[in-house]
Amino acid sequence: MSHVHVSNTGRIWKVFGILSAVTIIEVFLGILKPEFLHMNNFLGMNLLNWIFYALTIYKAYYIVWAFMHMEGEKSSLRSAVVFPLIFLILYILFILLTEGDYIYEVFKNSTIKWNF
Repeated sequence: MSHVHVSNTGRIWKVFGILSAVTIIEVFLGILKPEFLHMNNFLGMNLLNWIFYALTIYKAYYIVWAFMHMEGEKSSLRSAVVFPLIFLILYILFILLTEGDYIYEVFKNSTIKWNF
């Protein structure tokens, strides 16, 4: 019985290219801060931040997909790993935005000083 070694060099470069492209897009958007994205709000946060969140979640998903070899697993295992992660990310995002907006409004509309 012989084992044939398959090179993953092409796959590694593909993953590197995709993750690099997404990171470069994030960096350029962070440097340029396009006004139409930075000054328009959606659900209490500007559109630029929503794009950063979406790109970061995409990178995290792709890292799990590629480096944890999820593409070769059964769909039930993929679902068991990915769905709770998506739920928890959305849940913490909701909590952070809700509480952050509340704290901002308290400091903005009261006599409490910004001491931090």
